[in-house]
Amino acid sequence: MSGDAIQFGIDRLADSGSSWLQDARIGLLMNRASIDSRLRLSCDVVADVFPGQLKALFTPQHGLWGDAQANMIETNHGWHDELSVPIYSLYSETRRPTDKMLADIDCLVVDLQDVGTRVYTYIWTLLECMRACADAGVAIVVLDRPNPIGGEIVEGPLLDEGYFSFVGGATIPMRHGLTIGEMAGLFQSEFSIKVDLHVVPVVGWDVRQTFAEIDRHFIPPSPNLPTVLSALVYPGQVLLEGANLSEGRGTTTPFEMIGAPFVVPERLLDQISQQELPGVRFLPVNFRPTFDKWAGELCGGVSIHVTDVGQFRSYRTTIALIQAIQKLWPADFAWLPPPYEYEIRKPPIDIISGDRHLREGASIDELCQVDCQAWRVRTEEFQLYPRE
Repeated sequence: MSGDAIQFGIDRLADSGSSWLQDARIGLLMNRASIDSRLRLSCDVVADVFPGQLKALFTPQHGLWGDAQANMIETNHGWHDELSVPIYSLYSETRRPTDKMLADIDCLVVDLQDVGTRVYTYIWTLLECMRACADAGVAIVVLDRPNPIGGEIVEGPLLDEGYFSFVGGATIPMRHGLTIGEMAGLFQSEFSIKVDLHVVPVVGWDVRQTFAEIDRHFIPPSPNLPTVLSALVYPGQVLLEGANLSEGRGTTTPFEMIGAPFVVPERLLDQISQQELPGVRFLPVNFRPTFDKWAGELCGGVSIHVTDVGQFRSYRTTIALIQAIQKLWPADFAWLPPPYEYEIRKPPIDIISGDRHLREGASIDELCQVDCQAWRVRTEEFQLYPRE
């Protein structure tokens, strides 16, 4: 299917968004990955379609240009010279728009490329925006985009309410299978958010398709998710942010590997080969991160190579790798202490995985349990795209 056949929400803005945005003062939540089919930034599209109506830009974690790294690396507010509008960072001293930020707009347009994983903060920025706009009487228009890792597969247990944080603010699975537009509908209903919400759906997308199959340019939504493959392995590999294992940050293939100075690649490869992990193969690797964990040190480990997207399960794969390393190097492996994404008490791995069970040594089958049918029933009324 060609890129022209698939229209994202931003591509449909002129015909689908006009009725809600006509004469409105507009704020736009976006970053560098917010582009249309012609590779135009969404701020330029909105400014062209609604001349003089764009009053402010809002940016999520990593900033407008996706240059800021993760985990409480905040970005500053600024000014867009060409558009003559303020840029408000929602990953700064606040993660929710303030009344002052919303004072001069009637409608907040949200155009963010989510990656389909609970820990990714963009859906939680959306949730905070929905709550703030409800309080301020500002409408929200969500310009939907495909889930880049597909909309069918669900992984990981539901987040326990006792572990809510800015990387998890609702009881959803790690890999949820929804788009950001569908998630907006779920949030509005389950949190009883009284906001005037409109979603402009994608046209021509099949939920079985990953971003690699739709013939559109994948622009990295954040610095360490540069490819569709990195997004595909992310639902599991993000667990490594809670351990003293490198997930490949500081290399050219972040999240596509796992390792540490104490890991011997061949021993790990032999151990992991004893697990039944469909749709994936591993290769021994040595790498030296330029920043983040183990910066400048030689790490041993394995690289992850997906051979069957439909069969591959990132969450199970990474848990198997973590448990293999724990078994082989128990004296060297460690869970990291807080803080992590503004949580200063609970262990980061608990915040990421959604409860304490991974840290406390539950079995891989227990850790990967998720009632997919119950999740489908719960989300059915908010689904904008047919699913089998």
